[in-house]
Amino acid sequence: MHPKALRTLKATLHDGGSARAQDVHLNCAIIAGWTGRAPAALEKHIVELEALGVKRPPATPVFYRVSAARLTSDTVMEVTGPSSSGEVEFVLLQWEGRLWIGVGSDHTDRAAETYDITASKQMCDKPIAADFWAFDAVAPHWDQLLLRAYMFDGNGHRVLYQQGTVAGMLAPPDLLKKWGRPLAQGTLMFGGTLAALGGIRPSRRFEYEIEDPVLGRTLSHGYDIVDLSVQE
Repeated sequence: MHPKALRTLKATLHDGGSARAQDVHLNCAIIAGWTGRAPAALEKHIVELEALGVKRPPATPVFYRVSAARLTSDTVMEVTGPSSSGEVEFVLLQWEGRLWIGVGSDHTDRAAETYDITASKQMCDKPIAADFWAFDAVAPHWDQLLLRAYMFDGNGHRVLYQQGTVAGMLAPPDLLKKWGRPLAQGTLMFGGTLAALGGIRPSRRFEYEIEDPVLGRTLSHGYDIVDLSVQE
């Protein structure tokens, strides 16, 4: 493992028509919250979290630090209690002097989120797909990229949970301007999410993707959620 790395991810970097597999050494993870570009959409997400008891932020966006060791591309996640849930987000990766785009889930403990958002973020792993696109390739048509997520209901049916373009969130240059400094090597930042269709709710499995309709490609990942609660 790289001397400074808290997590090493076996990733595939897609650049033009080529793809190369390599170890990416991550030492910093940031969750950007409340990144909505349109005031109405941002307010909708704030209101749905308020319905769960989460206080609205004093200003937006907000940047939460979490341990880079929480980043994972595993397909199973263990959680404590039944109240956590995922949410699809684009992610920014700074690696080898370039910015890369991926997709992840800011899985969060919703019960803990009502009293300490930072603690709720830290309590759950942050699953990410192991493939990334060069930002340069998608920058010209950035707003056309689509985020999509699925949860599974009590009968095991796959249900559309979130869907929309990244135009709903701050674009990477604007988000990094709000961050106030360049991303350091080995940093991964989550870029914000969409409102849930039908409200925020837990699921035993979560699947998500980012689609590039212009270049005709998709990055996707999914994971099962195992509840470690003590059984009576």
